[in-house]
Amino acid sequence: MNTAVQTQENPLGYKSIPELLRGFAIPSIIAMVVSSLYNIVDQIFIGQGVGYLGNAATNVAYPLTTICLAIALLIGIGSASRFSLHLGAGEKDKARLVVGNGISMMVAFGVIYAVLIEVFLHPLLMAFGATADVLPYAIDYTRITAVGMPFLIVTNGMSNLARADGSPKYSMTSMLIGAVVNTILDPVFIFIFHWGVAGAAWATVIGQVCSFVAAVRYIWKFKNIELKREDIRLVPRECLSTASLGMSNSLNQVAITFVQIVLNNSLTYYGASSPYGTDIPLAACGIVMKTNAILLAFIIGISQGSQPIIGFNYGARKYDRVRSTYKLAICVNLAISAVGFILFQFFPRQIISLFGTGDELYFTFAVRFMRIFLFMVIANGVQLISSNFFAAIGKPVKGLLLSMTRQVFFLIPLLLILPVFLGLDGIMFAGPAADSIAFVTAVILVGREMGHMRRLQEEQQ
Repeated sequence: MNTAVQTQENPLGYKSIPELLRGFAIPSIIAMVVSSLYNIVDQIFIGQGVGYLGNAATNVAYPLTTICLAIALLIGIGSASRFSLHLGAGEKDKARLVVGNGISMMVAFGVIYAVLIEVFLHPLLMAFGATADVLPYAIDYTRITAVGMPFLIVTNGMSNLARADGSPKYSMTSMLIGAVVNTILDPVFIFIFHWGVAGAAWATVIGQVCSFVAAVRYIWKFKNIELKREDIRLVPRECLSTASLGMSNSLNQVAITFVQIVLNNSLTYYGASSPYGTDIPLAACGIVMKTNAILLAFIIGISQGSQPIIGFNYGARKYDRVRSTYKLAICVNLAISAVGFILFQFFPRQIISLFGTGDELYFTFAVRFMRIFLFMVIANGVQLISSNFFAAIGKPVKGLLLSMTRQVFFLIPLLLILPVFLGLDGIMFAGPAADSIAFVTAVILVGREMGHMRRLQEEQQ
């Protein structure tokens, strides 16, 4: 089937951009918010039922979840991007091979990751900043949640493929099922069975299994391809191609993990010589980062919702639709980020209070940390959406470079340098400083790419 015919048959090639982005982004946003709620709900119920040491434990364990999501994005975004590009070019056989190889990667990587966590659990948690008081809670929580990691990887990966296939609502529903189950079971296991952090962990795993069952059913429901048993196999060449397009999104998550590790260790180190001690900064940071994760879920949802539209139309050489989709995604992101900025700056204490009680010293630090560290959230989404934009158009190197700017090139060095001169305040101010520099970098790179696409369109005409 040639590109022109494929474009006429697929709504991604002819429907209005606002209608498409609304149809794809809203289910994607719901799915991402739901995914982030796994940890948020755990944090809230643990804070109410166990206390701030339990919250600190989930914060210490959180890097393992971000690594898990990094693996899911590596395979899911990479497979979905290639799938969309091949569909746009009318290459259904290649699209089918991409999906089968992606599913095989999800299963293999998920099992390997769970085994590694169980084997190296204690040293990993110590490296992530666990203190003597927090470590027992963190071990109880993580040893159980590791069981659910393979299910989480497959669910997220299939969610991206379903969205790229034109089924954003199915993608959303599969994620929503697990979150609802988790939210129901959390208070039952913590307050009725009195299982503490272990109860929250089991609620999370059971929810992930439910989402997994719903997600894998899509293997038999693809609209644009007919997947066969022989397609589901690992092909090294295909794995490398998929990883190259998923790398920018994946490394962004890995970078978040490194940031979390540096943050945790810096907060305990500089907190020890402050009036707040070691545990208050650690617990407060966990709440701030996971609250911000909800805002990021909206932005990632917009980004993932735009990916099939951008990828398909770039493959079909409809560059005007590619540019229009990116610009609309950025505008929607800025509006949502502005709401987040208002909430973080004017209602921080109310937000923090949702995660349990603490003394006045705890609230003083947590409020200050949220206001300063998240001061430039309004610029965050531009870098994230731009990174995914490059992956969607098949330019992984630029996407990789952009995904590394905020976390690796700017934030981690600032987290190491500024506290030497400013103590705990240096950790807080590192956030908005890195956000500002990353925003400028994204604007420059995307501006050049838009100019390149305009020239390609002129040559076509």
